[in-house]
Amino acid sequence: MKYQLGEGFWSAKIRQVCDRMIPLQLSILKDEEPDTEPSHALENFKIAAGLSEGEFHGMVFQDSDVGKWIEAAAYRLMISPDPELEREVDEIVEIIGKAQQEDGYLNTWFTIRQPGRRWTNLQDCHELYCFGHLTEGAVAYHQATGKRAFLDIMQRMADHIDTVIGPEEGKLHGYPGHPEAELALYRLYRETGNEKYLKLSRYFLDQRGTEPNFFLEEWERRGGISHWTGRKDPVNLSYYQAHQPVREQEEAVGHAVRALYLYTGMADVAAETGDKELAEACRKLWHSAVDQKMYVTGGLGATVHGEAFMGKYELPNDTAYAETCASVALCFFSRAMSLLERDGKYGDAAETALYNTVLAGVSLNADRFFYVNPLEAVQGVSGVQEGLKHDLPERPKWYACACCPPNVARLLTSLREYAVQDQGGEITVHQYLDGTVDCERASLSLKTDYPWGGELNYEADIREETRIWLRIPGWAETEKVSLSVDGQKVPVKPEKGFVCLEPGKGKHAIRLVLPMEPRRLYSHELIRQDAGCVAFAFGPLVYCLEGCDNPEPLWNLKADPEGEIRMLEPDGSLPDGIRKMQIPGFRRKDSADSLYSTRRPAYEPQTLTAIPYFAWANREPKDMRVWVRE
Repeated sequence: MKYQLGEGFWSAKIRQVCDRMIPLQLSILKDEEPDTEPSHALENFKIAAGLSEGEFHGMVFQDSDVGKWIEAAAYRLMISPDPELEREVDEIVEIIGKAQQEDGYLNTWFTIRQPGRRWTNLQDCHELYCFGHLTEGAVAYHQATGKRAFLDIMQRMADHIDTVIGPEEGKLHGYPGHPEAELALYRLYRETGNEKYLKLSRYFLDQRGTEPNFFLEEWERRGGISHWTGRKDPVNLSYYQAHQPVREQEEAVGHAVRALYLYTGMADVAAETGDKELAEACRKLWHSAVDQKMYVTGGLGATVHGEAFMGKYELPNDTAYAETCASVALCFFSRAMSLLERDGKYGDAAETALYNTVLAGVSLNADRFFYVNPLEAVQGVSGVQEGLKHDLPERPKWYACACCPPNVARLLTSLREYAVQDQGGEITVHQYLDGTVDCERASLSLKTDYPWGGELNYEADIREETRIWLRIPGWAETEKVSLSVDGQKVPVKPEKGFVCLEPGKGKHAIRLVLPMEPRRLYSHELIRQDAGCVAFAFGPLVYCLEGCDNPEPLWNLKADPEGEIRMLEPDGSLPDGIRKMQIPGFRRKDSADSLYSTRRPAYEPQTLTAIPYFAWANREPKDMRVWVRE
């Protein structure tokens, strides 16, 4: 499936990734970017290859940044040729090949720092995680260029893993501490046709959380010492989603990114093998994560402690973690579930994540990044006070743990895979990706100013009989949606969130119009942090208040529940045609001299101005909040 960029919202974002993020991230990986946290990731490979001298620097999973960057670069090459970028990747692949050991093993941490301790700490040390990201990069690069060098390297590593881990006697009966190899092995199987890789992916899933528990046995073998603390620390099995066999798990718990990667692997294998039990576990975990533990912005993982899910409906705003990678992983899970079954709720959740938390993870200039995405920020408090130090009010340029920036890059450059599914005689449109997608039997070209406007105009060129399924967003009132094919109205009666069209061979004009009206959002009654508050949305965009447009402190502002909300035309204070929202409200005007008073607060009318959540923290540092008192 080929994609040609258009002129709309997502094409502009993808161009930014191609033109700014990918070159910037390469410069950082090569330690050439001034005033930036050194990555040393490529230098680690050079040292392991014997091309440089020195010590390993960075996290135990530093290799993974290179894999994700190569994957993003590969998707960039699928959009349009770039000989210089291809040359850069080829040079990196050559270095990676020289760092590979004779038996196929590839991991710079262990090669440089602990060569005698390979495969002794699957729980903490990310060998399988790094393998996974490098393998996904290798598969994507093979698809983009047809070059086999990187794919061959990672197949050798996969074959090596198969000699070390598995159900046979004498092998480790283990699985990844951080799921990712499951996804990569599935993709490697799809690319090569070698069922050994699918079998190994399924083994990792089937073995996880079974008795005797591998992580507990491994923990005892290493004397209970944690890689991260150097102390004897007990194993929190739920943090690793290893507390139960995966088919028995019903609640999303533990580290959010690990969980969502795991669920993606489960859904991939379930769809490929027809495993109904595994598929049902995926549905239950989806319900738990998305229907009970997801922020209104599509963020997941509510607490800094373990970067983890909290209990049902526990969604604090100012201490939120909501790691960018978790929302990226939600898009992975959504795509895998949509391949398992056609249901618009998967595209709805991915849309929320994409337009809000994923984009908030990147500055409007595509050169600074959020790891954590709070729903409330207060200058001098957020990022400063104990318990809030993780919630930065401004985006840094890079991180010592830099998993999120390349993750966003690889997601956005491959967005066609999440927007449109080509299943031969059926094309399913999950996201409104402007530009042209050329599928096996037909091509679809979309021109639209979505999400700023609701009119979507498709030109379909159908070469062979093809059904087209269009997702109707869950936020859109069905009776206000209009759809026509070649000027003839089509009834809008969604089936699990989709309308099916069968326009026949030839060229057709498809026009979908969505009701783009600002709306109020209210939380579930059990989300105590949002009681008495309201949030605002426009299409897929969640809005927030920022101190640049409103009098601070923002907690003294209230929204009028009956006031008419207005969308404003772009005023130039934010780039790219971003539209603000105007909300009638009130501002507390009195201030007691004492800490507490018997005097009831007085309020005066105040117009509130909101901006899309993804656009916050791009002007001078100010307070921000999504949920507003009403």
